[in-house]
Amino acid sequence: IIDGGAKKVIYSAPAKDDSQTIVVGVNDPEYDGSEDFISCASCTTNGLAPMVKAINDEFGIEEALMTTVHAMTATQAVVDSSSRKDWRGGRAASGNIIPSSTGAAKAVTKVIPSLQGKLTGMAFRVPTIDVSVVDLTCRLSKETTYE
Repeated sequence: IIDGGAKKVIYSAPAKDDSQTIVVGVNDPEYDGSEDFISCASCTTNGLAPMVKAINDEFGIEEALMTTVHAMTATQAVVDSSSRKDWRGGRAASGNIIPSSTGAAKAVTKVIPSLQGKLTGMAFRVPTIDVSVVDLTCRLSKETTYE
């Protein structure tokens, strides 16, 4: 793409290499324009990272578990079939709640490196075409109250 004349490439998927990952509101001031390829992470990461940053900045995070309930995607089967990745992935997306992996927790540590090893996550693909949610449970460094 760069060889074809593009000056920069910004992609809305997690980086599988060491490309810089930017989440607006979290680490965007770190972008200095020198990178040609920039990842904006995933939709889940963009929902999770600002929340994690706010909580970590105010209270500190000792450990956290995130769960995403994610709308079905084009990578899922339309009808029950086989899956090369795992047997659950072969279930029809439109009629099943399918446990899945997520890279969002790992991607958050790319934009907030101090949380390396403190954040883990799981995902469920659900039979809706739109709308997802992220739930975060944290063990905090500082004492706090509901207020």
